[in-house]
Amino acid sequence: MKKNLVKSKVKQIFLKHKLSNKHSEISSSYIVKAEILEATGHGLARLKMYCDRLKAKIINPRPKIKIKKISSSVSYINADNSIGFVSADIGIKQAIKNAKKTGIGLVAIKKSGHYGLSSFYAEQAVNNKLMVFCFTNAPAALAPHGAKKSLFGTNPICFGVPTGKVPFIYDASTSMINRGKIRRADKLGLKIPYGVALNKKGRITTNAKEALKGTQLPIAGFKGSGLAWMVDILSGVFTGSSHGGKTKDPFDDFSGPQNMGHLFITINPKIFIGNRFVKEMQKNIKLVKKLPKAKGFSNILYPGERKNKTYKKNLNKDISIPTKILREMEKLNVK
Repeated sequence: MKKNLVKSKVKQIFLKHKLSNKHSEISSSYIVKAEILEATGHGLARLKMYCDRLKAKIINPRPKIKIKKISSSVSYINADNSIGFVSADIGIKQAIKNAKKTGIGLVAIKKSGHYGLSSFYAEQAVNNKLMVFCFTNAPAALAPHGAKKSLFGTNPICFGVPTGKVPFIYDASTSMINRGKIRRADKLGLKIPYGVALNKKGRITTNAKEALKGTQLPIAGFKGSGLAWMVDILSGVFTGSSHGGKTKDPFDDFSGPQNMGHLFITINPKIFIGNRFVKEMQKNIKLVKKLPKAKGFSNILYPGERKNKTYKKNLNKDISIPTKILREMEKLNVK
């Protein structure tokens, strides 16, 4: 299906679920962009979930989002249980504005929901020639190192910096794979990779449904568990949001809003070395790319390059939508 037609259909679905025209535009844009990037676990596969929560009135379709100025650099946003795309979009724009004024922007967001890919927001900052960190918590999916029960989310870590060329954007969950991929595999009856999740009995499983009932494995064992904990503190404890396994699962828990937290840190990279920063970044990248290549590698890519190539490759292509998801969209559009 043509990209513009998909976006139009998604926007129409959000409008039917009482989002404003502006919020429907923002949300549909992010969902379609995820499909273009082949991050399908964060795209159309999640559309029904957002709509179900809007219908249940635990995502607020007409939020009164308030931005509290702490200082010229620091802002605190109460998202009023808005859809995550909207609160995060407002948040990153405020962080960019703050950094342009003072050199640094720190924005915390509470009472939000799932906001898609962190790289969407990092990209906006980098396009404004800023360095950026993005953090968000998520529903319990990882067992802390040494525990048998899930508590931390797949809590992604995202960092971006301008290079004068393709932006350097590292965006990775602290789990072996993100939960969206497992959700999509479950929806479509697909298997998940071996070694990324355990079933309820603590055994490795490739069955997506068993994985959702069990626990996902963190990257690098104790180190990955520690990083997930760090993000839980930064985006949960620090922002006054849910944390410690209290973030509600958007697919399964309709007892109330998720109350997710997001934290954006934007920095003018010229603060210390001025205009030399981009030149030094390019030198840094060149040094890495000149290293001898390991077997099977013709090039050493930096974070962001692969996604950039994928986006350019798919930008003018039709979006392939699995039949099951297409049927979901049709039902949502006749609400």
